[in-house]
Amino acid sequence: MSAPVLDELDRRIVHALHIDGRAPFSRIAPVLGVSDQTVARRYRGLRSTGSLRVVGLPNARRLGWVEWFVRIQVTPDAAVPVADALARRPDTSWVCLTSGGTQIVCVTRARSPHERDALLLGQLPRTPRVTGVTAHCLLRVFAGGPSGWHGRADSLAPEQAAALAPEPPHEPRGRVVLREGDEQLLATLARDGRTTYPEIARATGWSEMTARRRLAHLREQGALFFDVDIDPLLLGFETLAILWLTVHPARLRRTAEALAAHPEVAFAAATTGPTNLLVFAVCRDVDALYDYLERGIGTLPGIRELESAPVIRNSKRVGAAQMPGQ
Repeated sequence: MSAPVLDELDRRIVHALHIDGRAPFSRIAPVLGVSDQTVARRYRGLRSTGSLRVVGLPNARRLGWVEWFVRIQVTPDAAVPVADALARRPDTSWVCLTSGGTQIVCVTRARSPHERDALLLGQLPRTPRVTGVTAHCLLRVFAGGPSGWHGRADSLAPEQAAALAPEPPHEPRGRVVLREGDEQLLATLARDGRTTYPEIARATGWSEMTARRRLAHLREQGALFFDVDIDPLLLGFETLAILWLTVHPARLRRTAEALAAHPEVAFAAATTGPTNLLVFAVCRDVDALYDYLERGIGTLPGIRELESAPVIRNSKRVGAAQMPGQ
């Protein structure tokens, strides 16, 4: 039986939160033509079931951190517990099992070479029933991250989207340095991106005004962004696949930018390694995935090779670990 999908109002709320995850319901409601209470009730209903979350996430590049895409080979009996353990780490995202159930893939953020080595050279290789680990550095993210997944944002008219758009981040001027209290701020927003300012103040020890100003500053500097973590099934997408592309270096940027505009692409990044472009594709079903590979990916020039693997279980999407059974 197919999973239920969101109705049109719910989809418009998702689109509004995609534009600004911290937009007050009182700002969203008039754009959608409904009451504040209706928007709040719909959002809380979805969030209470774990179907939708707004999460606040650090922009690794602005903070001088490095992101790695990790492929972990495990014995079948270890796949779920190892994936769930990775999902509980605050430095991971996109933790999932691919076809066969013996490969875990995830993205991890390393603040320093020490953190990178501790996970990739220390913890993972010594984990029981882990039989292999490969890691590739994310060189440039073209889709996902601060830009989000555009495939879920198709319900508002352009003028409605413009009415909700926040001020864009400032042009980067060097790295942003975290200060005392920022770690608690980021941890709080990773759990719930719509956490209230009084709650942030309690977590950080700041005043409410300081919490408001610091959050706004990190956002203005592009060091903090908000994303919508939603079960793709609720949008009618049943198939998630990871694609590894080998693209001619001279065409890498153009190919990546073209892919980033595809509604099927939730994430795309240039990487190190034997393949140089990583893509997370979200499709209606396996037939739609085939069509996308043939008519979407296949029409792009410069692609030499393609490896694909469907995702069979999500342990963590974006920045929030999934609850058991979700």
